[in-house]
Amino acid sequence: MIDCKQGLFKFDLTNEEEERARLLHENAIIIDMLFQGPLSPSAIREEISNNLKDRCEPFKDDMMTYSGMSSKLISRMSVNDEIPEFKDEWYKSGITAGNRQLNLSSPESIIMSMAEVQQQFDSFAWLSKAVTAADIRAAKQQNLKAGIITAQETHGLGTNLELLEALYDFGLRVLQLTYNTQNYIGAGCAEKSNAGITNFGITFIERLNELGIIVDTGHCGKQTTLDACRYSKKPVIASHTGVENIFNHMRCKSDEEIMAIANTGGVIGVFAMPWFVHDDPNQTTINHVLDHIDYIINLVGVDHVGIGTDWPMSDVTWSLIYFKENIAPKLGFAKGNGPSTESIIGFEKYSYFINFTRGLLARGYSDAEIQKIIGRNWLRVFEEVCG
Repeated sequence: MIDCKQGLFKFDLTNEEEERARLLHENAIIIDMLFQGPLSPSAIREEISNNLKDRCEPFKDDMMTYSGMSSKLISRMSVNDEIPEFKDEWYKSGITAGNRQLNLSSPESIIMSMAEVQQQFDSFAWLSKAVTAADIRAAKQQNLKAGIITAQETHGLGTNLELLEALYDFGLRVLQLTYNTQNYIGAGCAEKSNAGITNFGITFIERLNELGIIVDTGHCGKQTTLDACRYSKKPVIASHTGVENIFNHMRCKSDEEIMAIANTGGVIGVFAMPWFVHDDPNQTTINHVLDHIDYIINLVGVDHVGIGTDWPMSDVTWSLIYFKENIAPKLGFAKGNGPSTESIIGFEKYSYFINFTRGLLARGYSDAEIQKIIGRNWLRVFEEVCG
């Protein structure tokens, strides 16, 4: 049963509409294609946060280790059942499938993140690895949760296509071509050159198509996105982005990119990151996120939009502040350009995911349209590419 009593955003729905939203959300296959949850700073107890800070403090001289240490410890504590909110938040959210993310930034990170992800599947009887659309449907039928293995960068692969095949065998099914900057495949959205896909990038996309891995352009530059749509023979996605014409940010997509993705049969996932959807991150509500969804639907139709929240993180506030001040600038984000500690009003926790369903219902979408937006569009692409 979905918990509708806490975290409800004010949409002025009638009691009948609230019940309709509850039943729709409870029965739908829901997919978050950039699922950093199920935890969030507000879902992690203060005593755990303080304990983590004490454990991490000796490593503060090593910036990168210190920055990522709390989230790794949270993951370890979750699989050891020390943070029961991990399961509770996921089930309260109603989300059927969310991605479990690999870090492909270096050979070492590939190995470590594979172990961390696999440990979740091995430790949680209620979490299954989804390598086909049938796996996601089965999870829904059995009241389980499905993890889709994804990655946001390719740097650690170099030009080793055999390693890509090994990752496919492990379960990798969605791969973002670039993360903000330039790599062997193409130019990211923070690259001023806007250089597009390289010759190797064309070969790489062909191999993704052959294996059955979805081409993701979330952090890609404009020309890289357009080129990916040109060269891919399978649907292309942007797992987590926004609309440039609503908020002009490097992480948002132009109308041309949105139409190109839709023309491949793909899906544009809208994120819930306050700094990327509205000009005041302290006053960004779920309605601002829904505005981006509305725009995409009006531009390319309801079959080509989904949700890839990408926020909040499964981390604690002090760690996020450190990341904002010390790490984000190294990843191509300008000061104050996110990520930070703000969250969408109406989506402070993953257990509040029903607010998407309620908000779409308040905007007049039919049950069938809402089902597509919150999951079935992603499921269609997953089935077309992955089987």
